[in-house]
Amino acid sequence: MQIVSVNVGKPRVVPFLGKEVSTGIFKSPVDGAVMVRMLNLDGDEQADLRVHGGREKAVYAYPYQHYMGWQQDFPQHDFPIGAFGENLTVDGLDETTINIGDRFQAGECELQVTQPRFPCFKLGIRFGDPKMIKHFLQRNQPGVYFSVVKEGSVKKGDLLTLLKKSDSQLTITDIVRLYAFDKDDQTGIKAAANDPYLPQDWQEYFAKKLA
Repeated sequence: MQIVSVNVGKPRVVPFLGKEVSTGIFKSPVDGAVMVRMLNLDGDEQADLRVHGGREKAVYAYPYQHYMGWQQDFPQHDFPIGAFGENLTVDGLDETTINIGDRFQAGECELQVTQPRFPCFKLGIRFGDPKMIKHFLQRNQPGVYFSVVKEGSVKKGDLLTLLKKSDSQLTITDIVRLYAFDKDDQTGIKAAANDPYLPQDWQEYFAKKLA
């Protein structure tokens, strides 16, 4: 897997339904190496820290190969690199084979898979189309959130290399499936509720589903 773009952006205020909303979803590619910190990348910020950012959502990566399908299915929209608010656009990243807890080397930093991305209304703002949130969920191409195990620099052209496979039973797309589609899969929900690699709020969510 290769990083084809490193993207960062500061929050900006945009109009939405007659109001002004601050959002950090607008990211742009940068040249040269960028430091990856425990909470985000240098030059990158999140607008609403209640639901974005933090240690378990420090770095967001999105598969480069998904862009072609989006462009074909939604030609009315533009899809420049970084359009989904990702920090790393990665060629070959596959959410169907990446397990919660997998560890990767990216340039000089080490990352650990924590969870998929579930978009809020700001994805609709990014494309000027509120239906994009529904489309994003239905496609089950969520991208990957990472925590930072070791800080270091990353740049375009660096490889994303698997360091250690976790013993989690769940892939990134499994979490989306259990949350949005297969809500009666008790075996899968139990596995999620007891998966130590999942963030605590997700474990608690699935535990409540079991109850």
